[in-house]
Parts: sequence; structure tokens; C-alpha cells
Amino acid sequence: MDGDTLYSIGELARRTGLTVKTIRFYSDRGIVPPTDRSPAGYRRYGVDALARLELVRTLRDLGLDLPTIRKVVDREVSLAEVAAAHADALAVQIRTLRLRRAVLTAVARRGSTPEETDLMHKLAKLSEDERRRLIGDFLDTAFGGHPEFAGIMRSMAPELPDNPEPEQVEAWVELAELSQDPDFRAVVRRMAEQYAAERAQGDTTVLRRDSAALVRDAAGPALAAGIDPASPRAEAVVAAVTARYAHVFDCPDDDELRRRLLVRLESVNDPRWERYLRLLAVINGWPAPESLAPALDWFIRALRAGGTHSASSEGKEGRK
Repeated sequence: MDGDTLYSIGELARRTGLTVKTIRFYSDRGIVPPTDRSPAGYRRYGVDALARLELVRTLRDLGLDLPTIRKVVDREVSLAEVAAAHADALAVQIRTLRLRRAVLTAVARRGSTPEETDLMHKLAKLSEDERRRLIGDFLDTAFGGHPEFAGIMRSMAPELPDNPEPEQVEAWVELAELSQDPDFRAVVRRMAEQYAAERAQGDTTVLRRDSAALVRDAAGPALAAGIDPASPRAEAVVAAVTARYAHVFDCPDDDELRRRLLVRLESVNDPRWERYLRLLAVINGWPAPESLAPALDWFIRALRAGGTHSASSEGKEGRK
């Protein structure tokens, strides 16, 4: 058909599959204006109306509103500009829906109370800057005042992706809740102070790693071999570690040193600390960290069984 062909509104409906009512609606709003009218006053449309209607239907399916569609078909704005803006808006909506889904999933899994659900929803809705401030406050409380921890603080910060998976959002909510626990904050602060004291007092060229890593390397093989932590063989493992500590800190290998080591390991072995590290790995997309708990549990039991008798006695006296 040539460019002079005119269609009635019914013919347009048959060719496009749209209803007469829909085409009239678009026509009344100037999106698909008639080219002419018949002697009886009926609307007539040119061939460009077919192309306009196909474009309008596509843009409506993509979710664009009618005022924006009119600007596109009238070439007041480019389709590329509109598509980019709409894609950005959809990205925000998708992220919002992901957050809502994660919160609802967590609520269903935990059997949360209304108060807990409200808190989870608020935490999930935080902006990137708000999330960083919240975790930054926790890290400053735990590690602040120790310049040597700058690198550790950076590595302990969660970075929720722009398009997170549901499990990442759920992990973020749990980590945020955990970071606001005053008791957990005190535990992490104590760990940081103990670690700083180790680095300040010991010969780090000899120590090289912190106590948890040393204990893991010593206790891991003993645990794998099935050695009873209350046995003489276990005491030999403990003695090797405490002897190394005595050398590093240039102090006697006595009950005092063992008490210090026990306090340090019990802090590191707090299950909430390991949980924080696991949640952090989920959020940041890192491999799951190795659990130190089995080796630390074994060594702590061995240390208590073989080298802290005086401490135990003092504890009993204090409880009488």
C-alpha cells in the first residue's frame, strides 16, 4: 500500500490486534493522532499510525508511562535516553524487590516477631552510605585507636553488591544485627586489644602469626590423630606452644603465661566472631573461611586440663 492509504480505526484494530477502544484512547491523548477525517467525521489514520501503535505497545509492555511514550513518538526525547532512564529505574525496583524477598524469607525461616521483622526491614533498606556508617561505627569501636589495624578494618567491611542474591541480603541483615550487639562489640574490642598487646610485647619476627594461627597449626594434627585433650600427649602439644610463647615474650613458661593464652583463645573462639566472618564471606562473595573452632576447642580443653590447675583452684576459692 502507498503512503496515501488511510485506515479506519477498525482497520487499524484488525491489523495491530489492539482493541478499537485502546486505539481511540491513544488517539484522544495525541499519541496516535488521526491523519484526516471522513465526510461523516470518522477518524482516518495514515500508515505511520501502524508503526506508532507497534512502538506504543512495545513501550507499554516495558512499563513506560503514556506522557513519556508521547515524547518518544513525537521525538521530543530520544528512545535511547528514555530506555537508559527506565533501565535505571527498573534496577532500583529490582533491588527493592530482592531486599523485600530476602527479608520475608528470613522472617519465615526465623519465625521472627513483628519487632524483629520491622528491624530487619529497616536494615535491608539502608543506603550504601548508611550501611558503611553503621559498620564503620562498629569497626571503629572494636579496632579504633590502633593504627596497625587499618588494613584489618578494611578487610572486615561488608560490601553488599548492587544486585545482591537473596542469601547475601539475608547475611547482611544478620551481620548488621550482630554488629550492634554491645556484648559482641566488647568481645571484638577485647580481641583487638589482646592482639595489639601481643604485637607490642612480642618479637614479631619470631612470632610471625597470631596465637590463633599458631594454635591451629599445633592442635590441628593432634585433633586429626584423635588425641585426647586430657592426655599426656596433649600436654606435650600444649607445652610446645607455651614454650614458644615464653621465648617470644621473654617470660617464664608458667601458669600466668598459660592464663593469658587461655583468655586470648577464649575470645578468639567466641562463636559470634566466626559467624561474623562467615556472613562477611557470603556478602562479599568470598570463599567460606576455615573454621578454627575445632582446633581451638581442643587446645583450650588441653590447656585447662594440663596447665591451669592453680587458676582453677583460685576460681573455686572465689566461688565458696
